[in-house]
Amino acid sequence: MKNKTHFPFLEIESIPQLIKDFLAKDIEGFETAVFNLENMKLQLEAKKNTFSAEQRAILSNTFISQYKGFELTEFQTKNIELLSNDNTFTVTTGHQLNLFTGPAFFIYKILQTIKLADFLNTHFLESKVIPVFWMATEDHDFEEINHFSTDKNYYEISADSGGAVGRIKVKDTPFIAAFEEEFKDSPFGEELIALVKKAYKEGNTLAQATRIIVHQLFSQYGLLVLDGDNRDLKMQMKSLFKEELLHQTVFESTKDTIDFLVGRYGKVQVNPREINLFYLTETRDRIAFENDQFILVDKDKSFSKEELLSALEQFPESFSPNALLRPVFQEVVLPNLAYIGGNAEIMYWLELKDYFAKINIPFPILIPRASVLVLNQKTLDKTETLGLNRDDYFRDLDQVSKELLLVDHDILTLLNQQKNELEQQFQKLKESAKKTDVTFGNLVDAEKTRQLKSFKRMQKRLLRAEKIKQSEKLNRTKNLFETVHPGNKWQERTLNFSSFYCTLGPEWLQNCYREIRVEHSELIILPI
Repeated sequence: MKNKTHFPFLEIESIPQLIKDFLAKDIEGFETAVFNLENMKLQLEAKKNTFSAEQRAILSNTFISQYKGFELTEFQTKNIELLSNDNTFTVTTGHQLNLFTGPAFFIYKILQTIKLADFLNTHFLESKVIPVFWMATEDHDFEEINHFSTDKNYYEISADSGGAVGRIKVKDTPFIAAFEEEFKDSPFGEELIALVKKAYKEGNTLAQATRIIVHQLFSQYGLLVLDGDNRDLKMQMKSLFKEELLHQTVFESTKDTIDFLVGRYGKVQVNPREINLFYLTETRDRIAFENDQFILVDKDKSFSKEELLSALEQFPESFSPNALLRPVFQEVVLPNLAYIGGNAEIMYWLELKDYFAKINIPFPILIPRASVLVLNQKTLDKTETLGLNRDDYFRDLDQVSKELLLVDHDILTLLNQQKNELEQQFQKLKESAKKTDVTFGNLVDAEKTRQLKSFKRMQKRLLRAEKIKQSEKLNRTKNLFETVHPGNKWQERTLNFSSFYCTLGPEWLQNCYREIRVEHSELIILPI
């Protein structure tokens, strides 16, 4: 366990129970959405029969149009050409347009998608599978994406918010000078500095900036980047958007699944609205239906039914799906087999299974993305010195500290031994007491409870004493956890990829790619 590097999600305390049950095929009706080759073969056949030649032509032309001005690798050019064939499919991941990719898991989910495509290409030789990254260009929460952190600094940009973030143009970039100062002396610092300057050149949109970064890092792997803020793609969604406006299809079709998930897990990741669409102009405004008319929430504008349906017919690009309808948009316009997402993403995808069935679109294979923890040898050595196992990183710090302070403790061992003997003695006494008088048995239970509380008090007192006695060891443990979990979060959700790329460059990407195992949903410790 001390040198273990791969930890299945099923063994990690903090992974949501819904994800664990899904991976264990312990949720009736979702077994075929779990990744394995048998399910993937069924998915491939289903998608082949539902994705038309016309859709393939639109997709190919969209990629060609969106990559104008980019120098494509031979791999990418071939992948775009292959999309015209009815035996070519995609596997997809997606993410927001975080500043310079944001937290490191942005990188990991793309690498896993690339590796999944490579894996499937070795198992389905008569087909071709292409990795795709879907940019969430229409999100409007700029504050969620306008920053990133390294282990030394916090970086941020400012811009007018409220509209689709992909359309925001770069204006003010003082963060670049600070970024340059941090990384100028790193082995791959100049490469990172050149990339951030190229991506966030004044006048670029955030969609262009993200495409530039992802293209430079992953073009050699054949990855294609798709922007859904596109008229030709949304033309394919007109009928579904219309159904959503008139009949609240997502809201109605997900009720049973949501009731089931709430009953079993207490809540769902995203509650559907009655209408799951936004109206997209210079701002992105939620559509609702009130008093026999459609309104834009928080905006003084309304439409009659005829007016809004006419707008949809003429300008489908002005309608933007929310978090629940966006997965449907993706699966309509792509010949997609599987989606790789974070645990929260997978949980809201699961809400949509009945809706997919209603609209006759194959529900994709869902794969919780791998998590990666990058640690240097010094940190790993400290772990062993303190007597910790690597899986302790993913447990509660207080519980780990308690076990560490009291491991093989003579007094605790004696207390536990005496406690067990006491419980056995009371059990014998209770069995005899019942034969005499039931109320006497209750008295025995009450006395047992009283005396066991004394043992708990002694254990707590012992722990307090050991915390004082071993304060240095306790502080070293806390400091180690803070190193592993900066900001009390998993490292991959806090640090930007530049913190690791600056030292190893493309080799770091290749190391991550090598360690990711597409057959498993797990957390990986990557020593550097």
